[in-house]
Amino acid sequence: MASEAKPRAVNWRLTEFLRTYGWDLLLGSIGAFYAIVVPYTKVEESFNVQAMHDILYHRNNIAKYDHLEFPGVVPRTFIGAFVVSALASPLVSLMQFLHAPKIYSLLTVRLMLGCIVLASLRHFRLQVKKKFGNVVEAYFVILTAIQFHLLFYLTRPLPNIFAFALVNFAYACWLKGNATATLRCLIIATVVFRCDTVLLLAPIGLELLLSKCISLWEAIKCGLITTLLSVGCTVFLDSILWQRTLWPEFEVFWFNSVQNRSSEWGTHPFHWYFTSALPRALLIAYPLCIIGVLLDRRIRQYIIPVFLFVLLYSKLPHKELRFIIGSVPIFNLSASLAASRVYNNRKKHIWMLFYVIMLGSFLVSLGCSALTMIASYNNYPGGYALKELHQADNSTKEKLVHIDAFTAINGVSRFCENEYPWRYSKEEGIVKEEYQSRNFTYLLNEHSVIDGYQCLFAVSGFSGIRLKLKFPLVFLFKEPKVYVHGNIKDRDILLSKWPGCN
Repeated sequence: MASEAKPRAVNWRLTEFLRTYGWDLLLGSIGAFYAIVVPYTKVEESFNVQAMHDILYHRNNIAKYDHLEFPGVVPRTFIGAFVVSALASPLVSLMQFLHAPKIYSLLTVRLMLGCIVLASLRHFRLQVKKKFGNVVEAYFVILTAIQFHLLFYLTRPLPNIFAFALVNFAYACWLKGNATATLRCLIIATVVFRCDTVLLLAPIGLELLLSKCISLWEAIKCGLITTLLSVGCTVFLDSILWQRTLWPEFEVFWFNSVQNRSSEWGTHPFHWYFTSALPRALLIAYPLCIIGVLLDRRIRQYIIPVFLFVLLYSKLPHKELRFIIGSVPIFNLSASLAASRVYNNRKKHIWMLFYVIMLGSFLVSLGCSALTMIASYNNYPGGYALKELHQADNSTKEKLVHIDAFTAINGVSRFCENEYPWRYSKEEGIVKEEYQSRNFTYLLNEHSVIDGYQCLFAVSGFSGIRLKLKFPLVFLFKEPKVYVHGNIKDRDILLSKWPGCN
């Protein structure tokens, strides 16, 4: 009898574990898959990536920190990088002891950030379950899982993602009816990580006041105290690391909003978020979201402020999907309400047709996400070029690699660098004709021909998508993006076999 009871106890514990954490394991495994398959980062993530590298590897030697040499256009806070690095430091220290390549440390900090964001999403999901039921919770997870962008961004150290974690906590508190905690989370996200979160704070705060969830005096008191404490924390830490007194997000606000210089990075029409960004991010959840608003009045008090957030953001000329990533959970919630209504009525004839169409659209959405994943995989040619170079040259002779700006913003960070005998330079402002007089061993460059150097191999990157009327219906175009050159004065390079760049 005792021997039979043991397997039952194990099965019961496993069932309880899956019931409690099953949805988190599903979303977490997809996010981890994206991080492992595409470990490299883009220019938008460069500050936090380099900051985490320096905190973990240079520690209190601030003079060696990357931001002092390459400060970027506007300063950013170190608070997010510091928290993630502190949590990841035991594992990174073990990797350093084992002399593991730094790229594994990058993966560690990214997965740690993913755990933080996933915990915030779990907190929101549990409130969805409590307020709207198990079926709505299930469809919320399913819709999130078949979408690409949210889970792809989950582990990417962008200021938007640090703010996104706090926004998820705010949503959970909002559903729970805790107005003070909702405001605190949004204020911290605004003051510390993304000043433009104020565009979400304002309509949600107004909704809380109009619905009498909080009084005006309580809101003012909560806002002042939270703002002062948040400003104090960010000014204290960031002034030490930037070596000057500053409040990073205030400078970002001044640059983007007052000077309106964000448009220097490109502009989109007013409707772009509604006609391009959200359809790509939400997929089938986009039409379902609209249906959810029509079918269930409970979601209207939540979706209207979030809709206003996207509408207000649309007035800024420079637009990117990551700027409004915080709206996706609420839109998914509305879509989940519509999907659950279809599911609950599926035994009726007309609803059965809608149910079949909905399931088919889920598969189409999954296919779109897979296609976007393939395109994203080919969007980091700089990281792949440096990796191939490291694998091709395993000699112990010292070599100096110059990485140009294009390569650096397309996948290369300090986590990609190897230890001696490899040395690296990111010196800017070198004209093409000047390389011949410089003593670089290798060049990672966007130019295919450089005097004094032999093109050793090229790495292709994503170029575009074309639709065809025959199988396969979709074709992804790639073209050479990063060229790896070797100094012709180095006999070892000339005598080695290289693929070439033809």
